[in-house]
Amino acid sequence: MALPSLHRLKSRQDFQAVFREGIRRHGSYLTLRALRPSPSTTEPTESSASSSANSMDTAKSQVNQSNNCEYLPTRIGISVSTKVSKRAVIRNRIKRRIAAALQQLLPKISPGWRLVVVVKPTAAQQECVTQQFLQELEQLLVQAEVLNGHS
Repeated sequence: MALPSLHRLKSRQDFQAVFREGIRRHGSYLTLRALRPSPSTTEPTESSASSSANSMDTAKSQVNQSNNCEYLPTRIGISVSTKVSKRAVIRNRIKRRIAAALQQLLPKISPGWRLVVVVKPTAAQQECVTQQFLQELEQLLVQAEVLNGHS
C-alpha cells in the first residue's frame, strides 16, 4: 500500500534539505532523517501571494503563513540504495513494507514534518517483516519527537 501522494516527499530539493538540515536517528534496520516544520516551509496562501499596498493585508498574510505551518501535511520519502540489494524486486518489497508501516503511523505523526527513511543493508539480510519495521519506525519517530504526544 503506497503512501497518499499528498504525503510523499518527491523533489530532489526536499530530499537535499532534509539531509542537509534535518536531525538523524539510527536504528538497527533504518535511519530516520527528520526536518522540523518552520514558518519558512509554508507554501504561500492566496492572500499572501497577492501583493497589496495595504499594511492590514500584509499583517493578515503573515499571520496566515505562521498559522498555516501546522496544517501542512507531513511528507515522507523512502530511500533504499543498491547497497541494500542489487535486485530491484527486493528493494521495492522493502519500500512497500516500510510504506505500509508508515501508513499505520501517519495519523499519529505531527503535521508539517519532512521525513526520509533510509534503509540499512541489514534490513535485506534479516528479511524483516512489516511488524519489525513498524516497531523500529515508531521508536525512531518517538526519539525524533515527531509523533503527537511523543508516546
